[in-house]
Amino acid sequence: MATRILIIEDEAKIARFIELELVHEGYEAQKALDGRTGLEMAEGGGFDLIILDIMLPELNGLEVLRRLRKSSQVPVILLTARDAVMDKVSGLDLGANDYITKPFAIEELLARIRALLRYGSRLKAETLSCGGLTLNVSSREASCDGIPLQLTNKEFTLLQTLLENKNIVMSRDSLLERVWGYDYMGETNVVDVYVRYLRQKGVGAIQTVRGVGYVIKDERQ
Repeated sequence: MATRILIIEDEAKIARFIELELVHEGYEAQKALDGRTGLEMAEGGGFDLIILDIMLPELNGLEVLRRLRKSSQVPVILLTARDAVMDKVSGLDLGANDYITKPFAIEELLARIRALLRYGSRLKAETLSCGGLTLNVSSREASCDGIPLQLTNKEFTLLQTLLENKNIVMSRDSLLERVWGYDYMGETNVVDVYVRYLRQKGVGAIQTVRGVGYVIKDERQ
């Protein structure tokens, strides 16, 4: 699946130029020409990186970033004016990952995108979190509100799968296939049993969606 990048830029020519260059590099790109539309698209999820101009109609880029960071840690590159030092500082304080000043060379923007995507992939592979719940995939350690959780391998993998799909309702069949494998021949209610185990160990973030399955939601949204 191609890496998806959202461009939030009100100058249509610049947005189109970036879009064409990203597509040429093999990315899937979408664009929004105002802050409110961009925020709605970003909050819809599914993007691997966002290029965000600060000077936007409807909502400025800093406000878009502030609201976005309540629910998402997707990498964000700010587009700033060359002399807008305070905008850069404010953007970084609000959670921007990088910035680039206008006018910019497309090669530099592409290099910054590649660097952030590499870093994001490593971070995603190592740590998953939601609220007070944190999983370190590399060390197979989990904690809730700073208290270590003693999880079996299947409990950890189930929790990892739910966190990797945060805010997405996962059906029991989907969880069964991902955690226990396509060839699993045991009890069909095993997912419910293991969710109960996790809850008994203090994982209260798992929500039941009646008739469908389970989801971990970020309550900050």
